[in-house]
Amino acid sequence: MKVLVLQHVDAEHPGTFRDCFREDGVHWDVVHLDQGDRIPKLAAYDCMLVMGGPQDVWEEDAHPWLVPEKAAIRQFVTEMQRPFLGICLGHQLLADALGGTVAPGTPEVGVMTIARTPAGQADALLSGLPDPMTVLQWHGAEVSELPANATLLASSADCRVQAFRVGPHAYGLQCHVEVGADMVDEWAAIPAYAESLRRALGDDGLAHLQRDVRRRQSAFRTDARMLYRNLRRLVAR
Repeated sequence: MKVLVLQHVDAEHPGTFRDCFREDGVHWDVVHLDQGDRIPKLAAYDCMLVMGGPQDVWEEDAHPWLVPEKAAIRQFVTEMQRPFLGICLGHQLLADALGGTVAPGTPEVGVMTIARTPAGQADALLSGLPDPMTVLQWHGAEVSELPANATLLASSADCRVQAFRVGPHAYGLQCHVEVGADMVDEWAAIPAYAESLRRALGDDGLAHLQRDVRRRQSAFRTDARMLYRNLRRLVAR
């Protein structure tokens, strides 16, 4: 398997998935869009993984690289029909690129739960994962309208579209399943994230979030590995 990873900030990397890639001998290339990297030709890749970031999908004037990124997502998903997973901003980019709508929503920051829809309970990517599932949330925007022909897979109390699928191979997850032990500290160093953390959890929010993530780290890692194995099976098809 050869994976193309699109990143929007250094701290938002594939996390636990990187360990899975190394263990399986998977080749992955990282494109740092915020640093001016160009997206390579897509034909060489079996899977695209698009990570989170402090940007919003509508900020094309401030971040012109969002335009070719959305075009690449459309090509990979609709023309090439290859497996795709978008996380947080990547989830929102998938929706936007395919004709859905992303807008400011109720912020979710912290360790929370999501619950699957009936379609989600039967879905191949989510197979074997807990339901409800405890995840890390850290977002202020959300998918407010799904693309045509998309299937809703999971929701939370404050965000209806936590997971969706387009066709049999393209997925968006608003929540973070990839989070590793050090990622909370890395994200808290990003000013926009630090401010959202303070607004959501107060001045001592970082300490509380660090504690909650440490307590759940083993379960987070187990869930990430299960989702990765399911993704590999989708690629193998």
